[in-house]
Amino acid sequence: MRKYFGRKIFVYALTFFAAVTINWMIPRLMPGDPIKSRLARASLNDAGAAEALYGYFNKMFGLDLPLWQQYLNFWVSLFQGDLGISIWNFPTPVIDLILGAVPYSLGLLLPSIILSWLVGNWFGAYAARSKWLDNTILPIGYILTATPYMWLALLLAWSLGIVAGLFPAAGSYGLSLQPAFTWTFISSLLEHWFLPFLSLFLVALGGWAIGMRNMIIYELESEYSNYLQALGAPRRLIRKYAFRNAMLPQLTGLAVQLGTVVAGALLTEIVFSYQGLGYLILQAIQNQDFFLLQGTFLFIVIGVLIANFIIDIVYALVDPRVRVQMQGGAK
Repeated sequence: MRKYFGRKIFVYALTFFAAVTINWMIPRLMPGDPIKSRLARASLNDAGAAEALYGYFNKMFGLDLPLWQQYLNFWVSLFQGDLGISIWNFPTPVIDLILGAVPYSLGLLLPSIILSWLVGNWFGAYAARSKWLDNTILPIGYILTATPYMWLALLLAWSLGIVAGLFPAAGSYGLSLQPAFTWTFISSLLEHWFLPFLSLFLVALGGWAIGMRNMIIYELESEYSNYLQALGAPRRLIRKYAFRNAMLPQLTGLAVQLGTVVAGALLTEIVFSYQGLGYLILQAIQNQDFFLLQGTFLFIVIGVLIANFIIDIVYALVDPRVRVQMQGGAK
């Protein structure tokens, strides 16, 4: 087991290094100059003052150094826990902006991923043995899984938010409120949370239901199911084994789909102006904030890698084939 997880950690470390390097490069490939952009919005009439401020900010953010030195300084600062100062929200540290946005993103991602996976697998398992439910779940599932996250978010914001007026169509909580542990703030938070959550939940739900339905049918038609049936095993026992085996590909699919779900959550946050990491990424792009953009990408990369590693651990615990490979490798 030590060798197995050692290989996994090595692969994840290489992935982290490559992903962070790419995240550092992407903002610097964007056209334009972030310092000039910021000074242009300040509308300075004195050319001398603008030039002096440009030199000051350029030096303060370290953008006057060669790219290779900027890259080395980035890794040194990263290991010290310093993600830099935000150009958009100067002089707020990037880490403070991210820590303020992470709870909102996690509040969307965790419930939508976990509930859609559980409910989708449950519906898919029942659809595989119920004809009327299969005829209902299958077409709805195909429609949902083919729907882009942003399109469904726009549809829900327009229908339930603007037309019906049942839920707020934008924001994380009421504009007149300040974050506090009060019922007024919590109820407003939940009202603004529901539509972004629903859009993520519905799109993911269709894929999990279809996947589980297909896997259950495949397992019920496999040789071991036919053999158990020939031995006179109860139908309930055969379905139990089929469900256990069908769950393994669903766990793999969960690891594969994490990146897609995170990307969908970021787009959904932008549609609803929800103040999570997606909102920060939009502000960073619009204001050419290198440090905020690479900081938010860093947190997303770390989150996805940690989630995949946890799924690898769970997979090793529930799949006996992996444990057999571990034992074989240890001998």
